[in-house]
Amino acid sequence: MASETDNPPIVQVRELVKRFGDQTVLSGLTLDVHVGETMVIMGGSGSGKSTLLRHMIGSIRPNSGEVRLFGQSINDLREADLNEVRKKFGILFQSGALFNSMTIAENVALPLQEHTDLDQSTIDIMVKIKLELVGLREHADKYPAQISGGMKKRAGLARALALDPKILFYDEPSAGLDPVTSAEIDRLIVDLTKKLGVTSVVVTHEMDSAFTIADRMAMLDKGQMLMIGTRAEYEKLRDHPIERIDELDESKQLIRQFLRGDAVGPITERRAMTNYAEDLLGETPTSFGSGPSIEPTRSA
Repeated sequence: MASETDNPPIVQVRELVKRFGDQTVLSGLTLDVHVGETMVIMGGSGSGKSTLLRHMIGSIRPNSGEVRLFGQSINDLREADLNEVRKKFGILFQSGALFNSMTIAENVALPLQEHTDLDQSTIDIMVKIKLELVGLREHADKYPAQISGGMKKRAGLARALALDPKILFYDEPSAGLDPVTSAEIDRLIVDLTKKLGVTSVVVTHEMDSAFTIADRMAMLDKGQMLMIGTRAEYEKLRDHPIERIDELDESKQLIRQFLRGDAVGPITERRAMTNYAEDLLGETPTSFGSGPSIEPTRSA
């Protein structure tokens, strides 16, 4: 991993706030991602990690705060200018997002056909190179319906690499995969980072993957940043002995529970304290009254 002192951030998030109606999804998030590192962004469902990723790629705009890529603010860019920035990064979507009517090779070729002036023979060579990087060159002529879920992820990654991006964004790269295939994807992410020198931002809740690929890790909870640290710092917190749990503040205990997948801890205690009726209908149990919910229409 490149030293933070040697490299300015290639991705900068500053005091990011996003609201949908009355709901605040991101509450003043700040995060730097440096050149050549793999940053893993973690959090439970509804923590805001996917919303943060969508801000980083410019698909939604914040209510306040700023996102900078390559030293340039993308908040107020026109769509045409934003598309120029997007040519410098690639995205692996959770589903792979391949076009079913196109072969694997045609899917990978599409960004090159759309965004370069290369002739088709050169594009064909580049497609073979990208597919070889992900181990799919021999499957170039197959359609998405003819390959497995793991192969679809690898094909999506080859397409994300088509324009030689400086940053790769991954949205749940291990989602829906069996453990062996997930491990293969993790190894591929690590290998590509080393071979190509790209910066990787990975959104995931798969802890095995996170601890395999991360240089640094960021933990979100309810739209707030709880902790940004190295993998070693997170490992130390994960392995903190239960008999010394009182040494940790509540946020550290919450992170430890998430990292370990424990059934008991602040996360589950918080859920248990949530009043079901209030959570479901915005009402307290007393608002239902003490009588029957439906009045009888006939006498006994």
